[in-house]
Amino acid sequence: MKKTLSERIRALFSSSTPSDETFDELEDALIEGDVGVRLATDIVEQMRNEKQPPGGTREDIIEALKKRLRPYARQVEITPAQAPDALTFILVLGVNGVGKTTTIAKLVHHFAESIGRDRILLCAGDTFRAAAVEQLAIHAERLGVRIVKQERGADPGAVIYDAIESGKSRGARLLVADTAGRMHNKADLVAELSKIDRIVRSKIDESVYHRMLVVDATTGQNGLRQAEVFHEAIGIDSIFLAKCDSSGKGGIALAISQQLEIPVSFIGTGEAYDAIERFVPETYLAGLIG
Repeated sequence: MKKTLSERIRALFSSSTPSDETFDELEDALIEGDVGVRLATDIVEQMRNEKQPPGGTREDIIEALKKRLRPYARQVEITPAQAPDALTFILVLGVNGVGKTTTIAKLVHHFAESIGRDRILLCAGDTFRAAAVEQLAIHAERLGVRIVKQERGADPGAVIYDAIESGKSRGARLLVADTAGRMHNKADLVAELSKIDRIVRSKIDESVYHRMLVVDATTGQNGLRQAEVFHEAIGIDSIFLAKCDSSGKGGIALAISQQLEIPVSFIGTGEAYDAIERFVPETYLAGLIG
């Protein structure tokens, strides 16, 4: 069974006198853990120059590594606006297969505890993928929340416009919208998302508008490339790190943070609706590094 990143790091520093070879292996481990070549190289070079912190025990070295990675474990907290007439809008983005609909269901479950299911509205904005509308409708029924939807092939911008109007007229506090993850090519995807973004901006104040990208923690550097495309299209406010469980993966969040300065809002730890946690940098680094 392949060792996790934290297991590899602990094995590397079983000795209190790390060698140059040890640091080479640490760099390899961080890169294979999806931390990214640029960040891994910079961090290891810093540690190589210092050799070891005062005390020099394995735990000291691991803590020194986490301290250097901590600035890249950016966090943002999403909370629905307190004003009774304010509609907070979360636009959920991501490539097909990353788990957007499940993520949306988890977000609903999470926020329902504080604002109530009757104040939450879903929008089936992915009208391109077969069964996307039906899947989201099933989640809405199970969770007991309303959903705005149209037939497959409908204009996504029109669906989202209708959802915003419905949310405002019915006093919803939170609107969570799905989006398509793939068009015929990148240009189509960017154009469609840009159109949706303009519609939302015309109806929703920027202070309560949040663009969330779902990234699969196990996809490695593909996650960074996905973030680059979506960030270029409309700008991403946070990452939802999905499938961040027993695989020991998740370092891609650090690479995205270093290169694009996008924070993480939540992590998904399983398939169940309650398998969602707010992103806590210290907890995340402890799980990733040890």
